[in-house]
Amino acid sequence: MALRAMNAVTPPPGCSEVTLGGALDLRAFLGIPHAAKGIVIFAHGSGSGRLSPRNNYVAQRLREAGLATLLLDLLNPVEERDRRNVFDIALLASRLRMAVDWTATSEATAALRPAYFGASTGGGAAIRAAAGDDRIAAIVSRGGRPDLAGAAALATVEAPTLLIVGSLDGLVIDLNRDAAEAMHCEKRMAIVPGAGHLFEEPGTLDEVVRLAIGWFLDHLEGEQA
Repeated sequence: MALRAMNAVTPPPGCSEVTLGGALDLRAFLGIPHAAKGIVIFAHGSGSGRLSPRNNYVAQRLREAGLATLLLDLLNPVEERDRRNVFDIALLASRLRMAVDWTATSEATAALRPAYFGASTGGGAAIRAAAGDDRIAAIVSRGGRPDLAGAAALATVEAPTLLIVGSLDGLVIDLNRDAAEAMHCEKRMAIVPGAGHLFEEPGTLDEVVRLAIGWFLDHLEGEQA
């Protein structure tokens, strides 16, 4: 709770707060390290947003690895009051595409190719948003629900996709395995031993970070050549 209160006033170190969407007033934390290799846009799940402690930790580690990050509130405070919006994958995907458009026109990020990091329902939103968008370099889903992207998006997404699931998250493992079978892009499914759905167990989130950094750099570093 203290972390949320702090971040509500002050962006994380190395980040600035920006506003996207005009009248939508969607707040985001933007962090750009020196010589960034790309920008990772976060798709939070279950009504979470830019203040998510887990995603802020992951974002910090990505920045340390040379990746810019954008932690965006996909819903504004008014929209958050309607819980149906939290599970409206089409709506969330539209906000992610809006964020990609914003990075393409912002002077600070225009040269950086975008990628997505999705968690929970955000994993499905990221895949839905990436389907048909050849700007997206890669996707990482942490404990995600790629099945929520829908059959059409799973079959047409072209961005290389890494699905990370905890070994204790039985149902989600099955959903991710089925989704992976429906995808025709480059894909990999990684199961983190001893991890539950939220990756709260010691060392498990660090393993997510290791896998994500490797995946993003593999697919973004070539863009800098």
